Amino acid sequence: MSVKILTVVGARPQFVKASAVSRALRAEGIEEVLVHTGQHFDDEMSAVFFRELALDTPRYNLGISGGSHGQMTGRMLERVEQVISGERPRAVLVYGDTNSTLAGALAAAKLQVPVVHVEAGLRSYRRGMPEEINRVIADQVATLLCCPTRTAVDNLRREGFEHVLNDGALAGGDTSEIDTGRPCVANVGDVMVDVLRHYRDAAAEHSQILERLKLQPGAYAVLTIHRAENTETIDAIRPILRAVSALPIRPIVFAIHPRADQLLRDAGEFESLTRNLMVVKPLSYLDFMHLQASARIILTDSGGIQKEAFCLRVPCLTLRDETEWPETTAGGWNQLVGSRPSDLRQRLDRSPAETNDGCVFGAGDAAIRTVRLLRSVFS
Repeated sequence: MSVKILTVVGARPQFVKASAVSRALRAEGIEEVLVHTGQHFDDEMSAVFFRELALDTPRYNLGISGGSHGQMTGRMLERVEQVISGERPRAVLVYGDTNSTLAGALAAAKLQVPVVHVEAGLRSYRRGMPEEINRVIADQVATLLCCPTRTAVDNLRREGFEHVLNDGALAGGDTSEIDTGRPCVANVGDVMVDVLRHYRDAAAEHSQILERLKLQPGAYAVLTIHRAENTETIDAIRPILRAVSALPIRPIVFAIHPRADQLLRDAGEFESLTRNLMVVKPLSYLDFMHLQASARIILTDSGGIQKEAFCLRVPCLTLRDETEWPETTAGGWNQLVGSRPSDLRQRLDRSPAETNDGCVFGAGDAAIRTVRLLRSVFS
């Protein structure tokens, strides 16, 4: 029996995750209908990822971006529903915690099409974050919840999800425990680790980012800021940039998000707040991976970058008060410094413990395990 899966993506991290799962779907002969909502739409934020990661051109590009969270999600919900109704897939697959995730999950659930949530079970336990709302709702309507870690599985258990597949059986290919009559939770591992392992050597071999920016390995920092709470007002981002700029490390490469760029320019403070930073536009996946891997330290409010830093064995300072990835804080590899950091200098000088078990995120076969589950549940 042929299986058709409809995948909804819209933001950079989702393109990365989809590249691994889409490759596994092709290998299994499963038809994938790729839908790009348009949430991230320009070349640096979208097209370059499709080229580098060998993702097929989306069958549908909805071109939806901008507006408030409610406006964007509402427009996506309407258009994704139309696509699902026309394509009639066996299931709809969504990734992570963006507005595209929420729209895809809700549209499918309303049409009674099963939802597969990749990266299920993550929790910051702060409902003020739009991402937290999106991921919680996606989990609640999902039929198949593919978790990246045991911590994520435990989070779902506490929320009342009882049907959890045995890790050992799943690793051995045994999916006999699956009961399609209720939501099924499985620890498949993290698909971003699959991509990291698949492309790391290629990034080191082909990326010229260090040469272009005249950087020496281990002698610079990387900064990213994109979360809504840090980029909605100039009063939110100003203390972060002032604290980072005062660090005794140069250069500090600021891979600036378009939202942060626009905010600083609209406030007339771009020059003053970035004077001590090396500002660069968003980078391709391979360039940014190589930039991270060769850095002395990474400062970020991104959940995905915290995890990538951990897997690359690069210390990270997270510009938030909480993390969806508590595993990364083991041994001091990731330190939560808050959105108004006051002791960055002291944190910069702390050396992480030598132990760093990157295996908590899986063995690099998460996409294969995910597709194995898909076939078992939906064939």
